[in-house]
Amino acid sequence: MNPIKMFLGTLFSKSSSSETIEKTSLYDIDINGLHGKPLNLSDFKGKHLLFVNVASKCGFTPQYKDLQKLSDSYQDKLVIIGVPCNQFGNQEPGDAQEIETFCEINYGVTFPITEKVNVKGTQQHPLYNWLTQKHKNGVKSSKVKWNFQKYLVNPNGELIDYFYSMTSPLSSKITKHLN
Repeated sequence: MNPIKMFLGTLFSKSSSSETIEKTSLYDIDINGLHGKPLNLSDFKGKHLLFVNVASKCGFTPQYKDLQKLSDSYQDKLVIIGVPCNQFGNQEPGDAQEIETFCEINYGVTFPITEKVNVKGTQQHPLYNWLTQKHKNGVKSSKVKWNFQKYLVNPNGELIDYFYSMTSPLSSKITKHLN
C-alpha cells in the first residue's frame, strides 16, 4: 500500500477514535446521603432512577409533592433521588437537618436525598459530571439550568433523557418510560 495512504488512514482512524465515547458506569459513582453515609447507587440496579437537583426556597419547590406522588405510584420500578444544590439563587441554604425537616414536614418526602452538592462548575459533583457529559453517559451532553432539572436513567444504569424544571414530575414525558 502507498505509504501516504497508510499515513492518512492512520491519521483519520486516530482522529475518529479520539471522538469515541468513553462511557463510564453510573453505579461506580460515590455520593453520600443527606447525613453523610454513602448512598450506593448500585443498590438501585434494575430500577429507573430519577435524579432531581432540589431546593427548599425555589418557585419549583412544590414539585416535591409530585415527586413523592411519582415515587409512590412507581415504587416497584423507580427510585427518585433528590440532590440538594445551592447554586441557583442560593435557594437551598439549609444544612442537612434543615433540608430533611423541610422535606418531611412540608411534602412527606420518603425518597432518598443526597448530601448538598454542586451540579455545575469547576466543583461539579461526579454524579452530575456523568449526567451532563456525553463522553461519560454515552447518550447526550446537557447543562443544568435551574433547580428541579430532572435526569432519568433506565434500569441498566443508562441515561434516557433529561427534563428542564418546567416539566412536571408527573408529565407523560417522564411516565411513558416507566409504564
